[in-house]
Amino acid sequence: MKKYEQKSAPICEALERFRRRRVVPFDVPGHKRGRGNPELVDLLGKQCVGLDVNSMKPLDNLGHPVSVIKEAEELTADAFGAAHAFLMVNGTTSSVQTMILSVCKAGDKILIPRNVHKSVINAMVLCGAVPVYVEVKVNPEIGIALGVEVEEVRKAMDANPDAKAILINNPTYYGICSNLKEIVKIAHEHGMKVLADEAHGTHLYFNDNLPISGMAAGADMAAVSMHKSGGSLTQSSILLCGENMDAEYVRQIINLTQTTSASYLLLSSLDLSRRNLALRGEESFEKVARMAEYARSEINEIGGFYAYGKELIDGDSVYDFDVTKLSIYTQGIGLTGIEVYDLLRDEYDIQIEFGDIGNILAYISIGDRIQDIERLVGALEDIKRLYEKDSSDLYCGEFIQPENVMTPQQAFYADKVQLPLHETDGKICAELVMCYPPGIPILTPGERITKEIIEYIDFAKEKGCSLQGTKDPDVELISVIKEK
Repeated sequence: MKKYEQKSAPICEALERFRRRRVVPFDVPGHKRGRGNPELVDLLGKQCVGLDVNSMKPLDNLGHPVSVIKEAEELTADAFGAAHAFLMVNGTTSSVQTMILSVCKAGDKILIPRNVHKSVINAMVLCGAVPVYVEVKVNPEIGIALGVEVEEVRKAMDANPDAKAILINNPTYYGICSNLKEIVKIAHEHGMKVLADEAHGTHLYFNDNLPISGMAAGADMAAVSMHKSGGSLTQSSILLCGENMDAEYVRQIINLTQTTSASYLLLSSLDLSRRNLALRGEESFEKVARMAEYARSEINEIGGFYAYGKELIDGDSVYDFDVTKLSIYTQGIGLTGIEVYDLLRDEYDIQIEFGDIGNILAYISIGDRIQDIERLVGALEDIKRLYEKDSSDLYCGEFIQPENVMTPQQAFYADKVQLPLHETDGKICAELVMCYPPGIPILTPGERITKEIIEYIDFAKEKGCSLQGTKDPDVELISVIKEK
């Protein structure tokens, strides 16, 4: 990385030059620097609304960058060790979908673990790719899916030599990392591309004490959520490509779905955040790791809670662990993760990232302070004292891997009917069913519904999980393939 060049923020500098010119706007957006919507100015501020501008020659165009956006993307590629980088304003969902659409066409196989984000499944609905699931193990004590084992990858590739790519979570939402470097090696030997979903891995690029990043491991593409641990505005993301990808073709794929009215608020936040991480990322994430490890130690002293970490590493299904992820198993105090999540928000004014059946995740990043950590630890200690109960009736086993019967695209567009949830045992699901966050589907289109899955959905609803993806907002009815 050329640090002396990383001091530049070309998009932000262009916006500053533009603002000083006091240009009269006869273009969109229609609020005209806020004059037409004073309530918006009151909420967001004059400076923010004044920079909500449209693409024009001095500011470049995200769909076909030739000046300041192109410079910002080149700096991003340099900072992240990639051959090419794309600034993305439709979220990391768009980045993930671009990766899959860039390497798969209708009927092409792609190897994936089942614990992928819903954006992966939706990409296959769009392009008609065929998922081949690589088996993942579940930690029975904390009920989460682990990483992809190298031997399982090898078996899947040998059995599906015509597969075009493999997608790996790096890391998972819970901090679990697979042996990405070895998986890349095996995939390339089989002529397959490697796609890294790094929605939760921005920081891996800026500290050598953390697990290896996608680009450092040799992945062909990586989708990186800069707005999560990187400090940019919500919905901003980057897509990284290795040297074996056709960058101009990838740009064409991006332009199939990405807006033609890119937000310069999002673009400038990516520009500034990349500069911040390039210049100060190493020490920033060293501090984040120390805070997370301190919190982990203090929470485990409480008893009942289990803030897991590097002790899970076994060199295979848990090849490495991202210590910045403060993932906490809660059922030891008799409460599900979603119950603790709700208590923290409603009783202690602490908003954590998510709660599921067995775990919570407190997202720690560059904006956190040690006093915030202390407040979280104190609240968890209080929750144990006030709300602890018997855990014998709790469901354990967060991750169920259903049988895949049809491709997501076939099932999504097939003739379907809605049935009451309890009448769907044995039917083929025709829609997504998921708890969000974290957005890992319980069911995807084309998977067979089982009694165990129905019981899990019932339990998730009873405990207050936010279930999404179904046509019926109350998830009383499930869309299934219509039987002939």
